[in-house]
Amino acid sequence: SDAGSSVEEMEFNWDEYLEDTGAIAAPHGSFKHVDTSLQNGFAPGMKLEVAVKSDQNTYWVATIITTCGQLLLLRYDGYGEDRKADFWCDILTADLHPIGWCQQNKKILKVPEGIKDKIPDQEEFLQRVLKGACSAPANLLEGLHRGKNPLDLIAPGSRLELQNTRDSLEAWIVTVVENIGGRLKLRYEGLEDLDKFDQWLFYLDPFLHQVGWAAQHGYSLQPPSAIRSLRSEADWQEILKKVKEEEEESSVPTDLFKDKPVIGVHSFSEGMKLEAVDPMAPFVISPATVLKVYNDKYFMIEIDDLRAERASSQRYVCHRNSAGIFPVQWSLKNGLHLSPPPGYPGQDFDWADYLKQCGAEAAPQSCFPLLSSDHGFKENMKLEAVNPVDPEEVCIATVTKLKDSYLWLQLEGSKKPVPECIVSVESMNIFPVGWCETNGYQLRPPRKAIVNKQKKIAVVQPEKQILSSRTVHDGLKNQELNSSDSVVINGKYCCPKIYFNHRCFSGPYLNKGRIAELPQSVGPGNCVLVLKEVLTLLINAAYKPSRVLRELQLDEEAAWHGHGETLKAKYKGKSYRATVEVVRTADRVADFCRKTCIKLECCPNLFGPQMVLDKCSENCSVLTKTKYTHYYGKRKNKRIGRPPGGHSNLEVAMKKPNKRRKRRKHFFVHKKKRSSASVDNTPAGSPQGSGAEEEDDQDESELSHSLAQDRDKRKRKLRTFSFSDDENKPPSPKDIKMEVAEKLQLDSNPLEWSVADVVRFLKSTDCAPLARIFLDQEIDGQALLLLTLPTVQECMDLKLGPAIKLCHHIERVKLAFYQQFAN
Repeated sequence: SDAGSSVEEMEFNWDEYLEDTGAIAAPHGSFKHVDTSLQNGFAPGMKLEVAVKSDQNTYWVATIITTCGQLLLLRYDGYGEDRKADFWCDILTADLHPIGWCQQNKKILKVPEGIKDKIPDQEEFLQRVLKGACSAPANLLEGLHRGKNPLDLIAPGSRLELQNTRDSLEAWIVTVVENIGGRLKLRYEGLEDLDKFDQWLFYLDPFLHQVGWAAQHGYSLQPPSAIRSLRSEADWQEILKKVKEEEEESSVPTDLFKDKPVIGVHSFSEGMKLEAVDPMAPFVISPATVLKVYNDKYFMIEIDDLRAERASSQRYVCHRNSAGIFPVQWSLKNGLHLSPPPGYPGQDFDWADYLKQCGAEAAPQSCFPLLSSDHGFKENMKLEAVNPVDPEEVCIATVTKLKDSYLWLQLEGSKKPVPECIVSVESMNIFPVGWCETNGYQLRPPRKAIVNKQKKIAVVQPEKQILSSRTVHDGLKNQELNSSDSVVINGKYCCPKIYFNHRCFSGPYLNKGRIAELPQSVGPGNCVLVLKEVLTLLINAAYKPSRVLRELQLDEEAAWHGHGETLKAKYKGKSYRATVEVVRTADRVADFCRKTCIKLECCPNLFGPQMVLDKCSENCSVLTKTKYTHYYGKRKNKRIGRPPGGHSNLEVAMKKPNKRRKRRKHFFVHKKKRSSASVDNTPAGSPQGSGAEEEDDQDESELSHSLAQDRDKRKRKLRTFSFSDDENKPPSPKDIKMEVAEKLQLDSNPLEWSVADVVRFLKSTDCAPLARIFLDQEIDGQALLLLTLPTVQECMDLKLGPAIKLCHHIERVKLAFYQQFAN
C-alpha cells in the first residue's frame, strides 16, 4: 500500500543499507556530470583582487586554490607554496574583484604586511605574476549572478529549446518546471498544466539548448507531432511570438552550457546495420538500421522489426557519441544475448545470414567511439538511477554486470518491477549514493528496508547508547541549516575533491604500496559521505586496519563539532567498528584532513583538498622517519581534538559472541595510554612494530598495570621539569626569556610540557584569563603546538580578537620550538 511504502521511505538510510547488504557505494568521481554540475565558474589558478584583511582600504592579488559552491579558498600572491596564510571567502559577502578593478576604480594595491619583505619591488612583482594570468570572471563577482552557482540560474519558469529526438530534428520551446540538482523537469510550451508529455533531462543533455539555438543552426521551431494536434497552427504561432517577447526575462545564460559534450562528425550512411539499445526501453540489445542521415552530426536509427502488421516503429535521433549503439557482433564478442528482431524466423540469430537476407552492410568499427573500462564502477556497487519506465522515480540500483563502458543495473523499490537496465557509464541518469538526499528528492528505497533495519545489531558504548547515524545526522542537519555561520550552500554538495598525494610520507600506520593504489581523488560531494569514503580507503590501506580505526575514533566525551559516522575495519578475521567524527562543511575540510594526517603520523599533505604536484610544502620527502614523527608524531596520550576522557567507542564484533568476548570487551572501551618514552615509531605491521595483536590480546590487569606505570612516569617527568611545581606561581625570567623583538627563549622542549606547564606559560602572558580553558581541556605541550586560529575559535569558542592574541603567543612558542629543538 502507499501508506506502507511511505513508512519504508522515511526509515531508509544509505549507511545502514550498505552495512546490511555488505555492498559499497560507487565512487563519486565516476559521475562526471554531477562533478560538472557542482562547479561554480571559478577554477583553481584564477586570480582576483581582494581586500587586505588588516587594511580594508587596500587590495592585493590573490590566487584561487580550490572552490566549493560559493566559497573560494584563496592565497595572496607572494606566499609561494606556503599554505599557512590560505583563507576562505564567501563570494556573496567578501570584497572580491576581477584583475584590473583597482586601476579602473582608483583603489590602492598594496603588499600585505606578512610578505612585505619578500616583495621589494611591487610593480615588477605584479607585472611578473599577472603576465598571462587568467582573471576570475567579472560577471560572477558582480551583478545579479554574483555568488550564484550557475546551475541555480536555471530556475522554474526558465525557457530552453529541446530537440525532438523521436521523429525529426526540429526543436520546440520547453519551460523548466523543477530543477533537482541539474535534473530538469521540462514541459512543452503551450501545454500549461498538462503534464502528460513532461520530460526529465539533465541540463547537460546534448539535445537541450538555450533559446535561440535552433535559429542559429538552421533548424525550425515546431512542436513535436505528439502534441501538435492539441493546438491550432495559429495558436502555436501565437505561443512562439509570446516566447520571443519574453525571451530576455526567461533566458538562461549561454555560458551555462559550455561544459556540454561536444558532438563530433559521424561517418554513418543510410542502410547500415548495427546493434542498439532503445533509450526508452533499455533492457535488450537488438539489430538496428540507420534509417536517415540528416547531416554530418545527426542521423536516425530504427530498431529492426520484420513484422508486416507492425503499427509503429522504435526510432530516434543519434549522434556519433550517442550511448547504446554498437558494431555488429559486439554482443557475441562480449558473451551477451542479442534479441532477434520481431518476426525473425527462429531464435538462433546469425548476423552473416541476416545481412545477406537484408542486402545490407554492417557499419564499420570506425563509426563508433572507443569504449573504455577505466571508470571506477565494479560489480555489486550501489548507486542511484532513474527508472526508464517512470522517469519521476529515482531508485536504488545495483551493478550486476559490466562490459566495456556499459553497466547492467538492477533497480530496487520501483513501483512496478523493471528488468535489468543497460546504461552507459557516462549516462546522465545515474547518480552517486546520497544524491537524492542532498538535493531534497525522494529516493525509492528497497521494499525490505524496515526488515533489514530490524536485523541490524546495535553498537552500544558502556552505559551510553550510541545514537544511530541517521538520528545524529537529522539533529545536526537542522542545526546546520539554521546556523548563521553555516557554509552549507542550499543543502547541496559542498565538499571539494580530496586528493591522495601519493608521493607524500605515509607514516608508520599506512602501507605505502596500498596508498599508491588509491584513486587520485574522491569527490566532490556531500562532506560527510566524501570524508567517510576517504577514511574508509585509508583504513583499508593500513598495515593493521584496527589500529588506524582506533587512532581515528571519536572520544566518548568529546564535544562534537562535526558528524559521528560509524566506520568498520577487519583484521585477522575479527571485525572492528568505531564512531569517527567527520566535518559537515567545506570551510573545515582542509583543517580536518590535516589534523587526521597528524593523528596518523603521516605528512599533513598526504590527503586533502589541495593536490601536491611537484614538491610537498612540508618537505616530507627529505625527513627521516624519526625526524618526521618528531614533528608530527604523538609523543603523549593527549592529542589535539581529543578532549579529556579515556573512553572510546571502538568495539570488536565477533561472529559468535561468547563469554570470552564479554570479558575482553572492556579493553576495547579504553585506549591504551602511553607515555612519550613508550611510543613506537616503527611501521605498524612490520616485524619490529609494536604489534596490534599483542595489544589486542592484552588482558585487563596488564592494561591497568600499564596505565599505572604511565601515570608514575608523568609524575616523575613533572618533578624534573624546569618550571616550578606550584601551578599558581608564574615562571621566572630564568625559565622564559622574552626579548624586545618578542622572541621566546625556552629552557625545555614544548613537546614535553604537561598541562600545568602550558597553564603556567599562559599565565605569564596577557592571555592569562584563558589559562582555565587550557586546564579544563587538558591541553599539553604537544596539543599546544598543533593549535591554529580556526581550531582555537572552534574548540574554545573565542571571538576573533582574543583568538588572534592567543595564537600570537602560540606562534612564538612554535617559532622557539623550531629554532631550538627541531633539529
